[in-house]
Amino acid sequence: MNTFMKNIMVWLIIIIMLITVISNFGPHQSAVKQYSYSQLLTQAESNNIKEVSIQGQVIHGTTNSNEKFTTYLPMLDDLYLLDTLVKNDVTVNGQPPRQESLLLRILISWAPFLILIGIWIFFMRQMQGGGSGKGGPMAFGRSKARLLGEDQIQVTFADVAGVEEAKHEVQELVEFLRDPARFQKLGGKMPCGVLLVGSPGTGKTLLAKAVAGEAKVPFFTISGSDFVEMFVGVGASRVRDMFEQAKKRAPCIIFIDEIDAVGRHRGAGLGGGHDEREQTLNQLLVEMDGFEGKEGIIVMAATNRPDVLDPALLRPGRFDRQVVVPLPDIKGREEILTVHMQKVPIDDSVKASVIARGTPGFSGADLANLVNEAALFAARGGKRLVSMTEMEKAKDKIMMGAERRSMVMSEDEKKLTAYHEAGHAIVGLNMPDHDPVYKVTIIPRGRALGVTMFLPESDRYSYSKRRLMSQLCSLFGGRLAEEIIFGEDSVTTGASNDIERATDIARNMVTKWGLSEKLGPLTYGEDQGEVFLGHSVAQRKEVSDATSHLIDEEVRAIIDDTYSEAKKVLEDNLDKLHAMSDALMQYETIDEVQIAAIMKGETPPPPADWSDQNKQNQSQPSSSNDEMGQQSFDATDQVPGES
Repeated sequence: MNTFMKNIMVWLIIIIMLITVISNFGPHQSAVKQYSYSQLLTQAESNNIKEVSIQGQVIHGTTNSNEKFTTYLPMLDDLYLLDTLVKNDVTVNGQPPRQESLLLRILISWAPFLILIGIWIFFMRQMQGGGSGKGGPMAFGRSKARLLGEDQIQVTFADVAGVEEAKHEVQELVEFLRDPARFQKLGGKMPCGVLLVGSPGTGKTLLAKAVAGEAKVPFFTISGSDFVEMFVGVGASRVRDMFEQAKKRAPCIIFIDEIDAVGRHRGAGLGGGHDEREQTLNQLLVEMDGFEGKEGIIVMAATNRPDVLDPALLRPGRFDRQVVVPLPDIKGREEILTVHMQKVPIDDSVKASVIARGTPGFSGADLANLVNEAALFAARGGKRLVSMTEMEKAKDKIMMGAERRSMVMSEDEKKLTAYHEAGHAIVGLNMPDHDPVYKVTIIPRGRALGVTMFLPESDRYSYSKRRLMSQLCSLFGGRLAEEIIFGEDSVTTGASNDIERATDIARNMVTKWGLSEKLGPLTYGEDQGEVFLGHSVAQRKEVSDATSHLIDEEVRAIIDDTYSEAKKVLEDNLDKLHAMSDALMQYETIDEVQIAAIMKGETPPPPADWSDQNKQNQSQPSSSNDEMGQQSFDATDQVPGES
């Protein structure tokens, strides 16, 4: 009997019992009058009764006016009443007393308890999933893995773009699942587990689905956080249940997303000796090591933090392979954009190669979001096709934040912001090995009052000392522009984020990257970010006070050198600083075309999207916001390369 029929039966039983109780104990709404014995005698003597029916001690009768009544006799052998009825020509009928069955009496007496028990059983079955495999609040030990049948997965390798090496690594799994005998003839075994490692949004889950879709096998998907609950033993029970279900549907794939939630180093917590998460991990290790390759179960997991996983989880026999899913390169970004652009109407002016060149560092999820944002921009503008203009707007929104046009700034604040952002751009353009300036704006975006966007010309995976020094100089360009133009007393807190990032880069150059001449190629300091992994709980300080003092001196020297160099660049290019600030005050946003004209000493042309409406907005008076002094001018300034 399936779940639907069981639920129907339960509801029918409850309804029948309720009807029985109501019919026996509920009030009877009828037109029958209740006569006392004295009233009955009086009516009989007055010749007002037409007919009576005697059933035991109960008399049902009808008066001459067709009014029905009921009377209960005080005794069974009341001859006087019978004589009176007969003398007055009343029709007398006799019926045997009503005999209720023993079963009915028992049922009626136990009805309230049976109803309560039935309701309790019904809700408990619903909470526990009714034995149908569905989870509920009380189904603690059942696996929360979602099962997708082989016909439900429509994702194939054609839908996965930009990660060719990772696809090549997992394609062999498809062959294993399709024809395992071909590999077993040579003594080969199916890999027990594959760990997908990569940054968020690179397509790890999509790649796992594609493997299941290509192999046409069931796909179990679950998050690492779904194993552990508030009760002890739940996680281990869910692991066992998940693998039991998988064995029944082998060959299949189990995909555990964010496995670092349950697979962290054991013995790293600072709490008690019994950790429920550790027991869950132990059970997962046992299950992965317990089943053999011939069972046809492949465990795939995804994480962006492989460094926190327990070593026992990564050994061969459990996760045999680690497949890195990196951020896509320019070719990969073009392929990903091509896939997503097929889902929206695209204008002929849109070139995926051009967008890919201008989106270094974007993940697959970022590119999908870019296409979606562009489609939304086109829809809001009443367009039928998505053009390159919408693509550029979407890219700016993702990279620099959404525009806050409703935020009003005084002319003094806008002027200071214009010089601040122009300082970043001027210094960056005059430094060697620095990324070119993509766009400068004084329109508030996100949490920043202005943004200077530097965009790499190509994908970059390492940074030279010269490039890092150039980035430090450009970070100080905004603060120095305020200092040179408005004086030291007028320098604002807008450069707080710049100073923080510059300090981090300089300290990493000294302590991590070996770019200090005095300290040499050594690593200093401790990793303070992994206390709960058990690595740094018992570590001692390995840097002497003298070395710490020398580190501080080297960091200070790097900061002072780059600060002085950036100041010299601005003092040598004051005319360009003023010109760029004026252009920002006029147009609010300038791109590489206007910036190139300014650097050549020419008058910058208006931006492509500049119109009379923009001029009208410029001429409108603006008011000051008292809270603007607490805002950082460069809370979202993009200077690639910092660690």
